[in-house]
Amino acid sequence: MADITDIKSILYTEKTLAMQEDGLLVVQTSPRMTKTGLKEVFREYFGIIPSRVNSLNQSGKIKKFRGVAGKQNDLKKFYVKLPDGAQIESLAV
Repeated sequence: MADITDIKSILYTEKTLAMQEDGLLVVQTSPRMTKTGLKEVFREYFGIIPSRVNSLNQSGKIKKFRGVAGKQNDLKKFYVKLPDGAQIESLAV
């Protein structure tokens, strides 16, 4: 079962802020989160049922840290389309 703690952050960049004007949120979550789980979290905690949810698995980059090869963490992002006129007050910038 999905929980609000599975949502790590809402991404706020120039690109995502432009998307928010169209009612599209970009949410970074734990890799175990599913689309239906994210819809449940939005319905339960925010009282909004998203009209569309798209997911993106982004693998971490391989980089060198002090000469030792390492790997950054993998990410899972969701693009959440809110219904027309719906807005989450606590997430507004």
